[in-house]
Parts: sequence; structure tokens; C-alpha cells
Amino acid sequence: MNKTTNQKAWIFLAPVLILVAFNAFIPLMTVINYSVQETFGNNEFFWEGLTWFENILHSERFHNSLIRQLTFTFTILLIEIPLGVAIALAMPTKKGIWLSVCLVTMSLPLLIPWNVVGSMWNIFSLPEIGLLGNVLNSLGFDYNYTRQTGDAWFTLILMDVWHWTSLVVLLSYAGLVAIPDAYYQAAKIDGASAWSVFRYIQLPKMKRVLTIAILLRFMDSFNIYTEPFVLTGGGPGNSTTLLSIDLVKLALGQFDLGPAAAMSLIYFLIILLASWIFYTLMMRNEEE
Repeated sequence: MNKTTNQKAWIFLAPVLILVAFNAFIPLMTVINYSVQETFGNNEFFWEGLTWFENILHSERFHNSLIRQLTFTFTILLIEIPLGVAIALAMPTKKGIWLSVCLVTMSLPLLIPWNVVGSMWNIFSLPEIGLLGNVLNSLGFDYNYTRQTGDAWFTLILMDVWHWTSLVVLLSYAGLVAIPDAYYQAAKIDGASAWSVFRYIQLPKMKRVLTIAILLRFMDSFNIYTEPFVLTGGGPGNSTTLLSIDLVKLALGQFDLGPAAAMSLIYFLIILLASWIFYTLMMRNEEE
């Protein structure tokens, strides 16, 4: 019996694909155009070739921003992934009022807009009138995130952990509730410990959702701009100037469109390459 394939669905899908491709293609071509040329206004352009790319790749400013970005990204991944899994394991598995309370509580930080999160933590962390700053200073800590680099990093990471750990919790919980009860019953009969259940049942079954969580958090942490900009503005000095903030300063602050366009393309390729490596390694480990 021959199976016939109906391709009519593409008729409805094609307009959306064309629109998305159009919206992505034109900005990308504009950035590429600026990255190989120089302009002094009046719509006059001068060919520069790969000069801007070479300048960015050899720039100490770019290297410092990249190091700060990688430090921030891997720090929050090391905190948020284990913390999110631990909270998901502590949540109730049976339906009831407490499960609903936990799910709603975990979802609340994700509903707050990014600029509001930055503003909230800006006020919350002020050393004199903010709750966090006032409490830390009253305990004897010399806390001032507007002047001290360590305090600025501590506040920035704490803000991101508060805002985005919920995403890891919800994804991990979805993976946990999808595990059939038969696995737990078999482990109970064998007398397996809680650690053995986690190591050999829960963790392997959560690999896919954890892969998604790590990829989402990695990409989002590399694209983060609003929260740190509102909170610290990249300061004190340039201590919290991540790649996104440095790119905006270069493009809009200094109006160096050529170098900014080259930097944005390098930025994009770094995210794309790192995400591909992450995904490839995780999928390979799962297959093995």
C-alpha cells in the first residue's frame, strides 16, 4: 500500500517562514554591510574589508569583556543548575494545594520584565536604604555595589540566580514528574538509597530537560543586557561591563558602527559555536 504525503500544510506555513526570514535577513545584511565598511555620515561608505574584525579580535577591551562574560555565564550555570534541580526534588510530587503554591511561586520571577528586575534590585541593594544593602552593612559587611567590584559582582549574580533559577526548577520538575512510578517501586524493592535513586533513575531521565535548561541559560546569559545595565551600568568602572553592554557602548556611545558591527558578528558566532558544542557533547554522552 502506497502512502501519500500531503504537502498542503506548507501553504499555511510558508508566509510565516518568509516573514521570519525577511525580518532576520535584512538586519543581518545591514550588520554585515557595516562590518566591512566605514561611514562618516551622509550615506557615504568606504571599503575596509576585514580591518574591523582584526581590530576587535586583537583588542584588549574585547578580550576583557569576553572574560567577564564567560566568568558570569559559567558562574550562574554552576549555581542555577544544581540549585534548580535541588529545589525541584524538594517540591511535592502529588497534586494538591502545596504543589500549586510551589509552581506559582517558582513562576513569579519569570513573569517580571527584565528592566523591572534591574530596577527592583537596584533599589533593593542600595547600601543605605535598600533592604539587602542595609542588612549586610548592619551585620558588619562593608557592602556597596556602586563602588566595590566584588559587591557589584555578588549583586549581579544574586539577581540573575533569583530571576532565572525558576526556569531550571520548572524544567527539572517536568522531567521528574514524567518518570514512571514503576522505576521508584523497583528501587524501593531493591532497597536503593535516595542518592542511588537520584543517580541512576532521576538524573538520567532528566538529561534532556537539563540539556535544554543549560542551553537556554547559556544563550540567555550571553545575551543579557537590561538587568546588569539598569543595576550597575557596567560599573564600577568597567568591572561588570559584559559583552552586550560593551557592544552598546561601542555602537551608540562612541558611534563606531563598523567596529560595533564586526563585534556583533563575532559575538553571534561565539554564541552559535558554544551552543553547538554544548549540545553536541551532551547528546553524545546521552547516546553513549
